[in-house]
Amino acid sequence: MNTPATSPRASSTPPPVDGQLVLADGQVFEGELFGAIVPIATGEVVFNTAMTGYQEVITDPSYAGQIITFTTPHIGNYGINATDFESVGTFCRGVVVRELARRRSNHRAQADLGALLFERGVPGIAGIDTRRLTRVIRDTGAIPGAFGTASEAELLAAARAEPGTDGVDLVRTVTTPVGYTIESLDPQSQRTIVAMDFGMKRNIARSLARYGRVEVVSAGTTAADILARDPDGVFLSNGPGDPAMAPYAVEAISEMLGKVPIFGICLGHQLLGMALGASSIKLPFGHHGANQPVKNLITNRVEIASQNHNFAIDAATLPSSVAMTHVNLNDDVCQGIRTMDAHAFSVQHHPEANPGPHDADYLFQEFADLMDAFASTKKAGA
Repeated sequence: MNTPATSPRASSTPPPVDGQLVLADGQVFEGELFGAIVPIATGEVVFNTAMTGYQEVITDPSYAGQIITFTTPHIGNYGINATDFESVGTFCRGVVVRELARRRSNHRAQADLGALLFERGVPGIAGIDTRRLTRVIRDTGAIPGAFGTASEAELLAAARAEPGTDGVDLVRTVTTPVGYTIESLDPQSQRTIVAMDFGMKRNIARSLARYGRVEVVSAGTTAADILARDPDGVFLSNGPGDPAMAPYAVEAISEMLGKVPIFGICLGHQLLGMALGASSIKLPFGHHGANQPVKNLITNRVEIASQNHNFAIDAATLPSSVAMTHVNLNDDVCQGIRTMDAHAFSVQHHPEANPGPHDADYLFQEFADLMDAFASTKKAGA
């Protein structure tokens, strides 16, 4: 998934047409369709509270299977460009906004948001009361929905037939089909990091490359294949959906525990937790945005973090050998774990922060330190 994205074209897009968003519970929201105009688009409707970074959000593979509602009322005002893609494409099912900017005002812009969605086949709907919609999701939880040009009855039937992200292996739909390598940005570093791609964003790979050569492998790669590369560390990336639907990844991680340092984020955090013996749970409406407050239980400092997930590790099921290191201050959900016995740690948030704050960037250095300490211990025991 490291192939450069093609430059977005500033081609003309179809004029907006009237449409409806219908939730599975029967609630209807009227608006104007833009982007790819389709009869019916379905997905699990979630809300994202980031104030900027809509292009990075839309191109984040973690949103596979979901319709993204932006709580910021004005979306598209600074356009889009080829540099800010976080993957080779767009994996979300649709985009919902209050007001779509028809003009862009940024010197980096190469096209507008509507052009991007049209070119990539992603439907969008504007003019929606996103404040009301967000309150619905917050009160009832993430809910299947459908929008498009079809009739209200057809959209309701489609919304009720939409399975959402429960019990679906979405990782297979976003992982890289062929492995690739990113050379180290530090010419002095001799480290080799194997990154398991469950839906990895580009800036994560760039962040890892500051500390060594990064070999990205597909989600289904076995532990034997990874360990045969003799890595200094293994990174477990972000990704979409239900971690219980990726038992192959949990198995591979389990077989690597104690043999190599491991660092996981987002879905990778959940998969590591399951490999260590914990269970996963689905949150009512998840954490989606660049302003989530997280407390580091080791330093007692509060960090603002970028997040996107609907599932989490059930802290009550963590074995005694695993310590919880971070907690979400909004709902007390487990945000980080560490086990010194297995030389592994993980966090629920995105430390690479695209988009978002850089409060958690230190975690990459902690991973580098863990790899170095493990290598020293291994050398001393040889």
